[in-house]
Amino acid sequence: MNWQLLLQLIVNGVIIGVLYGVVAMSFVLIYKSTQVVNFAQGEFLLIGAWVCWAMLVHFGLPFWLGFVLTLAFMFVFGILLQMVVLRPMIGEPIISVIMLTIGLSIFFKAGISWIFGEYVQPFPSVFPRESINLWGLNVQTAYLMSFVISLLIMVGFYAFFKYSRMGLAMRATAFDQQVAASLGVSVQRVLALAWAISAVVSAVAGVTIGMINGVSSALSFIGIKVFPAAILGGLDSIIGAIIGGLIIGVLENVAQFVDGEWLHWGNLYNILPFYVLVVILMIRPDGLFGTEDIERI
Repeated sequence: MNWQLLLQLIVNGVIIGVLYGVVAMSFVLIYKSTQVVNFAQGEFLLIGAWVCWAMLVHFGLPFWLGFVLTLAFMFVFGILLQMVVLRPMIGEPIISVIMLTIGLSIFFKAGISWIFGEYVQPFPSVFPRESINLWGLNVQTAYLMSFVISLLIMVGFYAFFKYSRMGLAMRATAFDQQVAASLGVSVQRVLALAWAISAVVSAVAGVTIGMINGVSSALSFIGIKVFPAAILGGLDSIIGAIIGGLIIGVLENVAQFVDGEWLHWGNLYNILPFYVLVVILMIRPDGLFGTEDIERI
């Protein structure tokens, strides 16, 4: 057995898993504040990556400026989306809002494909492409930088929900919107900000993945791949989202190794996380770190 290859894949899985954890936290952010699962999360990654790509390629902006403008665009995009499309759905059954997010997912993906096409576009070089040797393992510079960026986002998320007034307001709004409003919390502002932050964080993940793999409509599939991570950790747990992302990332790469060495099925990489999700939910229906009063749809 090739232990060196297995160790390399595990390290890659941890790095990718941290990115998955970032996207899973976006699921958690929306759920904690609105009790809604956003199935258009993958399209947020897609839009952010394409906008940043266009800033760099079509407008010739330096990366730092294009990246900042992309985040500003996604912040406004998230607010407008909540105000124009989702705010009229306040008070409607949760399943209706979830179905709306599925419709938004289809709409955004079709629109992006129409504007930018279906083919993969390489992202302009931002970090050196050569690999760094760490304890005998080759790790691309882009992977290391994505790992650092993901860790910074995770720390910011945790501090936001734990210590900031707005984070506490979001948690209160998720628990009971009427009670939160009676305590002086602006529910409309909280909901708009939740969608805006979720869009920004997803855009960061989309740009990061785009720098590694290129930009295409396939980026939106990350949302579906990450959904098991969010459920696995618990939809109301930031720590759970991180742990879930790491588990899914490592499992994918270990499955790739097992499939290549012995099984030769060809698709174990994609399906194993969902099998593990089913098994864990049979034991822990609320996820590894979810609270027992979460209502499942």
